[in-house]
Amino acid sequence: MRYHRFWIEIVMLGTAVALALALLLATLGAAAGAASGERESAQAISPSSPSHDKDFEGMVTCSRCGAKHSAELERPAAVCVRICVHGGAAFALIQNDSTYTLEGDWDVLKKLAGRRARITGTREGQTIKVVSAVEEA
Repeated sequence: MRYHRFWIEIVMLGTAVALALALLLATLGAAAGAASGERESAQAISPSSPSHDKDFEGMVTCSRCGAKHSAELERPAAVCVRICVHGGAAFALIQNDSTYTLEGDWDVLKKLAGRRARITGTREGQTIKVVSAVEEA
């Protein structure tokens, strides 16, 4: 009889620990969500937040290679960009001496890889949220 009671106690203890951890994680998640909502609303009110899209012109490349793709690989820049992005790099736009990370539709950016393009989007720091992109003639 003691043997069966021992197993019941172990199961009850495990259940209590699991319930306590679930409540802790739910509380932390709710607190993080509330903090995130406050931060987003503060950014929306902030006068420094961008309110309109702007055009950026430059070379669409990857964050790994930038403007200098390795000549040793003996492949075009477009192929190098696609390989780097597939390997974890981000799409980037080189404009004069500045490099911006591009966030947007990967299918559109893949077509422009290694080419000069006009990117329309909203710049936040060194990131451009792409609204549209077209190849320059």
